[in-house]
Amino acid sequence: WRLSGSGGRGRGNFIKREGQDTSRHRRVGEMAGDKKSAVLDLSKHVDQRVRVKFTGGREVEGRLKGFDTLVNLVLDECIEYMRDVDDPYKLTDEKRQLGLIVCRGTAVTLVCPCDGMMEIANPFLQE
Repeated sequence: WRLSGSGGRGRGNFIKREGQDTSRHRRVGEMAGDKKSAVLDLSKHVDQRVRVKFTGGREVEGRLKGFDTLVNLVLDECIEYMRDVDDPYKLTDEKRQLGLIVCRGTAVTLVCPCDGMMEIANPFLQE
């Protein structure tokens, strides 16, 4: 194997085997499997209300305006649901208007549509 092209500098660098036909080699970085695909298909939820949970326990609800392959989200008309100070896993009735926000995909743990979502009693709770 050797690096060919412009002497190993700049554009035009290719990986090829000695004696290999140059019309069939691939550019560095275009190896098989390098193509990124979306983790989630959120296209059917664009312009619909979604609820998003983040690492750390924050929850927001807003209208999905855009997303990318890294699940970075753009939400409009966004509302944050405030948590209880004593129990960080419990949400209170208090809300905060955020407006237009960008959510970093590495912090997103859950994205679900608001249509058809309702709160139910915990079936595993011992009384």
